Amino acid sequence: MTDTTNTTDQTDESGRPDGADGADGADGADKPDGTQRSNSRIPSRRSLIGWGGAGLALGAAAAGGAVAMARTGDDAEPTAAETGAAIAFHGAHQAGIATPVQDRLHFAAFDVKTEDRAEFVQLLKDWTAAARRMTAGHTVGEGAYGGLAEAPPDDTGEALGLKPSRLTLTIGFGPSLFGKFGLEGERPEALVDLPKFAGDNLDKNRSGGDLCVQACADDPQVAVHAVRNLARIGFGKIVVRWSQLGFGKTSSTTPEEQTPRNLMGFKDGTRNIAGTETDRLGKFVWVDSEGPSWMTGGSYLVARRIRMNIETWDRTSLQEQEDIFGRDKGEGAPVGKAKERDEPFLKAMKPDAHVRLAHPDSNNGATLLRRGYSFTDGTDALGRLDAGLFFLAYQRDVRKGFIPVQRSLAIDPLNEYIQHVSSAIFAIPPGVRDKGDWWGRALFSEEA
Repeated sequence: MTDTTNTTDQTDESGRPDGADGADGADGADKPDGTQRSNSRIPSRRSLIGWGGAGLALGAAAAGGAVAMARTGDDAEPTAAETGAAIAFHGAHQAGIATPVQDRLHFAAFDVKTEDRAEFVQLLKDWTAAARRMTAGHTVGEGAYGGLAEAPPDDTGEALGLKPSRLTLTIGFGPSLFGKFGLEGERPEALVDLPKFAGDNLDKNRSGGDLCVQACADDPQVAVHAVRNLARIGFGKIVVRWSQLGFGKTSSTTPEEQTPRNLMGFKDGTRNIAGTETDRLGKFVWVDSEGPSWMTGGSYLVARRIRMNIETWDRTSLQEQEDIFGRDKGEGAPVGKAKERDEPFLKAMKPDAHVRLAHPDSNNGATLLRRGYSFTDGTDALGRLDAGLFFLAYQRDVRKGFIPVQRSLAIDPLNEYIQHVSSAIFAIPPGVRDKGDWWGRALFSEEA
């Protein structure tokens, strides 16, 4: 966990509303039922039956309209908070990074099994087409029913009738991917292997991965549906390595919203950057000319599953809890201050207070964009809650962001109550700019 007072969550997006960018899929001739056919070059499901039904068409048949949120440059209108709204898929940066944080998360890491570069590139194109449709509130391909009875439907169907729910899908490439497909020379210097930190107890089976997909939405079924369909499209080419469901966002991306609380009961993300703070986004989040060129406009993600010793924390005195964080539990004000958003006076806190250790002033200005979520995964063999924080932090350079901050937290007394049990790092490429673009094009396409 990092400082709840100064890490950053923002709402920068760019692009056009649903329909303006073709995300509604209405680019073909009308079918007899009034829906429209796609002019996509991806073959239809019927033409893929001879391939054993493994392929999925990514063309027409909409499952309902959506209210889009415009993504213009480095800011975004907070209208996406409307119930059921859709967030535009196209933009200079991927949605789901600086987008207003949704209520639910389904995060999945994948291992790539195919050794065929062309097959993997086609998968990225198919994923992009499917993501474009699902984020607009439409089904994948020809839908979940009404097709050939002898073949599996193109869409799994559990999101039928549901609104887009501000679904965003964000893809990332792990360090291990660059050992495949002749990509060794394209691995960014900033995509480092994370060092071992004090107190780490990492499960290798729940760490790492060649790819990641972060699905955020206000409806958990919409988020699960999205990852499920991408995994299905990738059958035989990729396999899920590990995944995590999250609820109860632990960071607010818009100052006018009430600051959420983590499972320890403290407000989290008080001083996160707003989406209108484009200067800080450019300084701390988006990769610029430092390269490689295919990463310009992208970011780097650190994902950590942090288990909380809830039962021990709940038996700790209020004074000790507040001393550990450096904020009061009710208002969320820093030590010696009256209001939550008052500027912290670090010297008034204990030397090892969490806020003080993680503050930019204690880390040469290091600042992170956080999109963490709480999780509860039942109980362990001793009857203790398996619960905590699924930490997600975006930054321009991990070497200047997460790594120094996490090292500063080595003496944090909060470590008595938490343990990092899963870890991964990913390079997040820039956004999909238009209908002809696809995830990872600048990395895999020579003409790019």
